[in-house]
Amino acid sequence: MSTPSAVPSTSTSVESAPAPAGTPRRRGSLGPVGLVLAGGVSVQFGGALAVTLMPRAGALGVVTLRLLAAAVVLLLICRPRLRGHSRADWGTVVVFGLTMAAMNGLFYQSVDRIPLGPAVTLEVLGPLALSVLASRRAINLVWAALALTGVFLLGGGGFSSLAPIGVAYALGAGVMWAAYIVFSARTGRRFPQADGLALAMAVAALAFLPLGIAEAGTKLLDPTTIALGSAVALLSSVLPYTLELLALRRLPASTFAILMSLEPAIAATAGFLVLDQSLTAAESAAIALVIAASMGAVRTQTGRGRARKAD
Repeated sequence: MSTPSAVPSTSTSVESAPAPAGTPRRRGSLGPVGLVLAGGVSVQFGGALAVTLMPRAGALGVVTLRLLAAAVVLLLICRPRLRGHSRADWGTVVVFGLTMAAMNGLFYQSVDRIPLGPAVTLEVLGPLALSVLASRRAINLVWAALALTGVFLLGGGGFSSLAPIGVAYALGAGVMWAAYIVFSARTGRRFPQADGLALAMAVAALAFLPLGIAEAGTKLLDPTTIALGSAVALLSSVLPYTLELLALRRLPASTFAILMSLEPAIAATAGFLVLDQSLTAAESAAIALVIAASMGAVRTQTGRGRARKAD
């Protein structure tokens, strides 16, 4: 899953510091690029592991375990300060946490019904739509057309090969991912470092706990289930966040966003290797079109930002 990676494409406002004169930029960028790709691999293989855990705890139970474990780790690492925040600060972090909970819940309901690669491809449409709307340039009609063509191919002309409810959950997760982008940026402006993320993860875990208990009950207390759920949290949340935050200190936001556009391809690979979920030629072409549309939208937005700075 591409959820929730540090700051997805359209909201990333971190720019790398200029390299000293004479610094070989290409060689210096290999480190952070590798970190982002490693984070993407971790997220998607964590998602594949989560699918294997669903027969033990159900989709809602897996989400609960993931959010709880990630919240505990982030709270211990960040130790966020609870005092000194305004009501607006807390309102922002609560909405961010609820958005995160909804995004995770919808996505895991989706991968419980359709393959991982198509699910992530459909989910990516949320950030892509936000990027297209934010840019408001005619060229984005091309990217939107590419994405819609990819969705048409993915559905085989009518989604007859994919469970419609799974498709609906994936699209809902995409909408929540777009909302996540907005509130991630707002939370980052109100809280230092990763404090807001840790608090939002705690809100998400508490909000989802009743749903997980209702579906999985005492299964959540099984030691093996807890261990696997913690592994999912480590692979899908803690490790990717750490790698991406380190990468964003040295990597231009535009490059980061383009690398994030590769998530559907990584997800399809993880689905094939871990879950034996093969793709048809049409589904592979669909994923490629959505990736191209996402990259194109990011580059268009980046070009517009440079033009504004030049003016």
